[in-house]
Amino acid sequence: MAVRNRQQAAFTLIEMMVTVIILGILVSIALPSYQKYVLKAHRADAIALLNETAAREERYYAQNNSYVTSDGEMSNLGLRNNGASDNAYYQLSLAEGGDEDAGYVLTATVQGTQAADSECLDFTLNGAGERGVTGSESANTCW
Repeated sequence: MAVRNRQQAAFTLIEMMVTVIILGILVSIALPSYQKYVLKAHRADAIALLNETAAREERYYAQNNSYVTSDGEMSNLGLRNNGASDNAYYQLSLAEGGDEDAGYVLTATVQGTQAADSECLDFTLNGAGERGVTGSESANTCW
């Protein structure tokens, strides 16, 4: 009876280490891009909050001939979540507009993990429809 010398098919330690290094490089490139994309997608939360509140402000004005211009009166607008956005990435605040055309100024202030989005932090919208943003980008880019 002849003895056969069989080799087993297996990974060597070097092959495993090369694979781990390649995966590490891919993750280090992909993760920051993904995180930036997620932060950008969460901006829709602020935009939705401001647009819904502006519509409620106009409805309130049509019924009461005045705008809600303070955080204490926010309950008059019937907003969900006490002025927090649906996913709690932004918190709404109200102020009186600077001129009579504006009427009110709505500000969506960044909260929690969304504060890492340094490009577009706080969003503003006034009664005249003027959009604004704090951060390193312009309002047109963020909106």
